[in-house]
Amino acid sequence: MKYLIGPIFVICLVACSEAPPPLVVPKGTVTDWPAYGATPGGTHFSNATQVTPENVMHLEQVWEHRSGDIREAGGPNETFRTQSSHQVTPIVIDGRMYYCSPFNRIFSLNAETGEELWSYESGVDRDADILPNCRGVSSWRSGKSGVCEHRIITGTLDARLIALDAETGKPCTDFGENGEVDVTHGLSRHNPEDYSITSPPAILGDRIITGAMVLDNHKTNVPSGVVRAYDVRSGKFLWSWNPVKPGSRALNEDGTYRFGTTNVWSIISVDTKRDLVFAPTGNTSPDFYGGHRGDLDYYSSSLVALDGETGRLVWHQQFVHHDIWDYDTPAQPTLVDVSVQGQTIPAVVQVTKMGMTFVLNRETGEPLWPIEERPVPQDGGVPEELVFATQPFPTHVPHLIKTPLKAEDAWGFTPWDRGACEDLILEKGARGIYTPPSLEGAINYPSNGGGSNWGSPAIDPQTRVMVVYTMRIPAWTKLIPREQCAGVAQQQSGTPYCVETGFLISPLGIPCTAPPWGTLDAIDIESGEQLWSVPMGTTGDSAPFPFKWIEGLPGVAAPMMTATGLIFSGMSNEHVFRAFDLKSGIELWQVDLPTAANALPMSYQLNENGRQFVVVAAGGHWAGGSPPGDYIVAFALPQSSD
Repeated sequence: MKYLIGPIFVICLVACSEAPPPLVVPKGTVTDWPAYGATPGGTHFSNATQVTPENVMHLEQVWEHRSGDIREAGGPNETFRTQSSHQVTPIVIDGRMYYCSPFNRIFSLNAETGEELWSYESGVDRDADILPNCRGVSSWRSGKSGVCEHRIITGTLDARLIALDAETGKPCTDFGENGEVDVTHGLSRHNPEDYSITSPPAILGDRIITGAMVLDNHKTNVPSGVVRAYDVRSGKFLWSWNPVKPGSRALNEDGTYRFGTTNVWSIISVDTKRDLVFAPTGNTSPDFYGGHRGDLDYYSSSLVALDGETGRLVWHQQFVHHDIWDYDTPAQPTLVDVSVQGQTIPAVVQVTKMGMTFVLNRETGEPLWPIEERPVPQDGGVPEELVFATQPFPTHVPHLIKTPLKAEDAWGFTPWDRGACEDLILEKGARGIYTPPSLEGAINYPSNGGGSNWGSPAIDPQTRVMVVYTMRIPAWTKLIPREQCAGVAQQQSGTPYCVETGFLISPLGIPCTAPPWGTLDAIDIESGEQLWSVPMGTTGDSAPFPFKWIEGLPGVAAPMMTATGLIFSGMSNEHVFRAFDLKSGIELWQVDLPTAANALPMSYQLNENGRQFVVVAAGGHWAGGSPPGDYIVAFALPQSSD
């Protein structure tokens, strides 16, 4: 063997001394990112082409911007408030970037350099909201030049709509009162934290359309989840969609919108060609008991299509009947054309917390492939509860969460903690998805965090390949009689039961199922084939040695796709930003961040001879164990030295 050392050394000396080939940066495609999800239909897809699977490993950070808006957990007078969560996805239009902080401070940046051009302080009370975040702002342009002919629209934690001049950041004084509209009109009396706008309003023609986050799981008489439209110039109220069953009582005795209805907290999509609004609804409050609901459940955990001119209901499809698992429809509906038996059909794709994907005709609401009503567990619930005998299951796109969870699925580092998990599964009686919450405690698998949540999916409009993040971790739910509810956080006031919930974890604090606990999954929507599944994230930032090797974390991730076949995503439990190959799922690039990025990334290129930028917000997450941050971080390929 010693005789080979010399020749090998000589070969290596020659080969290894050769410099790698110079990086050739192509010109790329000029493209903006004009709406939260890239398009009004939320594809999370960028036409940018400069960064490719072959050169992505050369990406480097080129600038960052910090808002200064950070809140640690805690609050005044010992009132609990979570840390801030920087979930924003900026928009880029005509060389300018616009984004909001978790406390609704609005910024405009030079999208090439990150230089701050202006900021606007909305004046929200930074201690009033329990879950402060702002996922994005919206843009409206008249096509003319002049003051406020390009408007940046944002909703606030204290339920206002604000219109700003995109050039100067000054309020558009013809909008409402001095640039603001109070959207609490018509709502029942409520606490400030009960009702907030956290997702970017939709823009359809000259209309602003918004829902709101209604604080869930603490009482029955939360304010209405009404969806409303306003004139983008004047702020005039145009229409409302009140989510009550046709023919049932629409208003409270005082004339306000009926309280306790389902709400639309996530991102609304619009079809500009068909003048349609697509609203993903939450489940009726509170989350884990519904014996009082009656017809309030009619639009719960559904996708609703509305006429953009009038707000009239066009159709709705319910994904969970009488949702008592907090399986609300979490993600922006994705509009994409799909080929079925040689016919191109305008479709809307909806991912869910259950790990199921429904594909519907967006004009009629009819499923493109059958949805089956299948029997689900009936026993174990409390006597006052209504439990449906069947639930909807899509038959074409595969269900990404395999259920039921069984005792033999228990996992642990040692026989001791694995045995404890096996006992927990046997004790809770895992009978499959949609097991009713009970006094003894029931397993929810997937958990009420998902499956999918608000960050997914990304879809290539040409190939109809979808990439979605899937959380794979069981949880448990236990109802507690009202007389024993002192000190319980989730009161569900107005019902006979409060509730305790949590993840199903071992005595070591580890999930009771084998990793990966979170994956990126690629699915061909038209064929229904799952192309690949890869673990997402590692325990490097969240576990002590020697447990840093585990791949696939639970949390929130939001994939973004580019025309060159790249997937970019951060992860709410890890301080890392990654790029993957769409064809294979192989990781091609990663970079450390100052804290976790649980926001949807975005990408743009301002001119043909410029650089493609990939941008993500790093701001941590209250549920992920990552510290709060205020970073907007931009990456690009190195500039040519020529």
